[in-house]
Amino acid sequence: MNRVLIKNAKIVNEGTIFEGDLLIEDKFIVEIAESISAKSSTTKIIDAEGNYLIPGAIDDQVHFREPGLTHKGNIASESRAAVAGGITSFIEQPNTVPNAVTQELLEQKYQIASETSFANYSFMMGGTNDNLEEVLKTNPKNVAGIKLFLGSSTGNMLVDNEEVLEKIFSSTPMLIAVHCEDEATIKANLEKYKAEYGDDVPATVHHLIRSEEACYISSSKAIALAKKTGARLHIFHLSTAKEMELFTNKIPLEEKKITAEVCIHHLWFTNEDYAKKGNFIKWNPAVKTEKDRDALWEALLDDRIDVIATDHAPHTLEEKSLPYLQAPSGGPLVQHAVVAMFEAHHQGKISVEKIVEKMAHNPAKIFKIEKRGFIKEGYYADLAIVNPGMPWNVKKDNILYKCGWSPFEGYNFKSRITHTFVNGQLVYNNFKVKDIQCGERLLFDR
Repeated sequence: MNRVLIKNAKIVNEGTIFEGDLLIEDKFIVEIAESISAKSSTTKIIDAEGNYLIPGAIDDQVHFREPGLTHKGNIASESRAAVAGGITSFIEQPNTVPNAVTQELLEQKYQIASETSFANYSFMMGGTNDNLEEVLKTNPKNVAGIKLFLGSSTGNMLVDNEEVLEKIFSSTPMLIAVHCEDEATIKANLEKYKAEYGDDVPATVHHLIRSEEACYISSSKAIALAKKTGARLHIFHLSTAKEMELFTNKIPLEEKKITAEVCIHHLWFTNEDYAKKGNFIKWNPAVKTEKDRDALWEALLDDRIDVIATDHAPHTLEEKSLPYLQAPSGGPLVQHAVVAMFEAHHQGKISVEKIVEKMAHNPAKIFKIEKRGFIKEGYYADLAIVNPGMPWNVKKDNILYKCGWSPFEGYNFKSRITHTFVNGQLVYNNFKVKDIQCGERLLFDR
């Protein structure tokens, strides 16, 4: 039997920090107490030395690029980076090649993950203008939800037929997650800047092309449709102050039918950073202004925004080095997301308890994930130890993404993940990922 005793930890769970010990047997947390004795010579003891013990983060939006785009990353490489960053479960998106828009293609991704993933996994079923029948076959017990792109994406995944949209919203009881940007607005903005700059459009206007208006038009339409149909809607990667008017904090999360997510990059960068970082902070939706970033933080802290995620989407250095119009949008973030939020904690922006709520508890609640996202007896031992006083510098030789770069390159973080457990197995220790691919398929209590 795998028995691990974690001693002297600051255990962070459900709004409290409790100093004590935690015992793991096989995959599960079996005891949490002020002091636990080993009871057996075979028990492995880990001294947390007064550092934080948090539930492993659950990243509800990643693009791990397998199948079809594995020159950028794959499930093995990116889940490896995730566990090094304290992320123990991920939900991956359907815009791989081929797009995961049939049950057969969706299951092929689960099969790959079952053989190669270091972290627990689920994959979204993709909706298109013409696959409603396949969407409705999705099993709510073992698939996270349905993903709709209301702005352009890889392949044929833009859902712009309003009749089809309404059918999907009114037909499925499953959570529908959406990427909201209005395509017509973006196209008009792009033509305007191409007329001004020709083929040499600079990255500094990305947030004006993929504008506040483009985001708001699409988000407000999706919310209106969810209210009309009663659909369970989750809006990914919000990026503007204006969109914050669309959400409420007046009801408990468990009663919300419309929930919201913000990503690390929209909380960290602003349009002022394009001048230095260019395409390396080119995301869709775009990083916007300081005013937008401030509004996102405010909404996150007052619970209009429910989840912090990454939208991890690696591209090669060569691809990101192309001129703005050719360079793809997206960047790698899973290895640095948790410590980036701890950096915000050091800056006085957010408590450790709130980080855990937004990165572990709330994703588990929103998706109704079975026995994960909390530090509770009987739950899976998906855990991370965070040392808040262990500075380190992000550089090429410690970046684990297959693409080999990070938008945080050169940054000195004050905190570091020292240990990560997935299903009770110590998969990350001494700043190395062990060759233990013990991730399991996430199941859902619905």
